[in-house]
Amino acid sequence: MPAIDLNCDMGEGFDNDQSIMAFVSSVNIACGFHAGNKELMTSTVESAVKMKISIGAHPGFPDKAGFGRTDMHLTADEIAEIIIYQVNALMAITKSAGTTLRHVKPHGALYNMAAKDPAIANAIARAVMAVDNNLILFGLSGSYLISEAKSLFLKTVSEVFADRTYQDDGSLTPRTLPGAMINDPDKAGLHALNMVLNGKVTTITGNDILVLAETICIHGDNPRAVEFAGTINKTLKHHHVSIRHP
Repeated sequence: MPAIDLNCDMGEGFDNDQSIMAFVSSVNIACGFHAGNKELMTSTVESAVKMKISIGAHPGFPDKAGFGRTDMHLTADEIAEIIIYQVNALMAITKSAGTTLRHVKPHGALYNMAAKDPAIANAIARAVMAVDNNLILFGLSGSYLISEAKSLFLKTVSEVFADRTYQDDGSLTPRTLPGAMINDPDKAGLHALNMVLNGKVTTITGNDILVLAETICIHGDNPRAVEFAGTINKTLKHHHVSIRHP
């Protein structure tokens, strides 16, 4: 039976985290720079522990005003510094809760920039290794985040997106362009299923390209995130795909 991880970005200040946790197998918790704070990080970790969900850090640019979705041009050392700081902060909380931090997934603009820029991707991978080389790095399937991490022998998980459309080069359609988001949960479910079972995604221009789907992202800031999570979970299970963390 094929298996897939369902992950969701959490601890970002939205009130649907608890409901979404019923449908996912791992969570990426904001570490205070683009969203969240110590109290929210702690409560989200505690909820994930109760639900027996795998926990990851979700570090982003120091950009609360733009929710971490504004490109910031930092040096490799500066990027490494903000990653190390944020991951260590969440790791301290997971240790206090008696659990383990398992993965790291960059957020927003940092994630998208690293997908296309090997220097940024390398800085992130090295920062993750500096904290704990047993951590897994989540990155966009086929991107530099994956290849740079692999070149350093860091464990990786290739990520696909259920609620986003794709360009022909395998990148996500920028949110500033029409059609970037998939707004129908049933379409998102079938979109995810195609990537998991067939290793393909139909791009915004109608072409099929190859992807490696090891985890599927559901965005917690979507007003219909609970509905999306439930529908995607149900669609996968209906087609005999089990859901479990990497």
